[in-house]
Amino acid sequence: MPTLLELQHAIARSLLRGDVKEASAFVESQGLTHEERLAIYRNTSAGVMVGALRLAFVAVQHVLGADFFEGAARLFVGETPPGSAWLDQYGADFPEFLARLPQTASIPYLGDLARLEWSVNIVLHAVEAPFLDIADLTGMQEADLAQLRLAPHPGVQLLRCDFPADAIWRAVLDRDDDAMAAIRLSDGPVWLLVQRTAKGIDLLRLSEVQWRIARELFLGQSLAAVVAMAPDAQAHAILATLLTRECFTTFSPAPESFARHTRRIHI
Repeated sequence: MPTLLELQHAIARSLLRGDVKEASAFVESQGLTHEERLAIYRNTSAGVMVGALRLAFVAVQHVLGADFFEGAARLFVGETPPGSAWLDQYGADFPEFLARLPQTASIPYLGDLARLEWSVNIVLHAVEAPFLDIADLTGMQEADLAQLRLAPHPGVQLLRCDFPADAIWRAVLDRDDDAMAAIRLSDGPVWLLVQRTAKGIDLLRLSEVQWRIARELFLGQSLAAVVAMAPDAQAHAILATLLTRECFTTFSPAPESFARHTRRIHI
């Protein structure tokens, strides 16, 4: 008799790869062949994964149509099985998969739209975390502030798109044909901040310079390094915007004078 782990691996190979030979030895027929019984589970498993993609890529599904989306999703599922039981995380590679399909070549913005929806999915399912309270930074010496590194909140993403994916996303979800017709694909690229708020998902367009400053902050560059890379006062302005929008959760290193400081946070 196989161990439970061996049985699970055999069934997984049957579900994800269609390799039924090994698993068939452990399945009772009871009116159905081993292959037919395993096919039931395989179809159910594929249906669950396709359902997860439908939930994450609502606008993409509307653009492609339900039948085309179903077919594309099943192709993707066959090529890219999930690496985790948490299906909210399934679909990260779907945008690039869609963009490579010959059948979608006539929809040049599809890859950007799918990447935007995946960013939305990420922030929607991001873990809860405290917001950095601006009051925590008041009173710091200028030298200490210059060395600070800010940690981005998990409910925030940055995204660059070649096409105006934010306008397309809104028009598709609103079923606004007039707004869709008014969109000029040549208005791209766009640099976006995608954020989960108490009211839902908020998309903010940034200038290219603002976006690059935000990216450096999110990557952990010190405030001094970010200010040095920006022209005029843009670094200060975008930092103020990001702080006001609660885009950060913590800062480091904490100066020694603040080591005993109890930070005030709000959720």
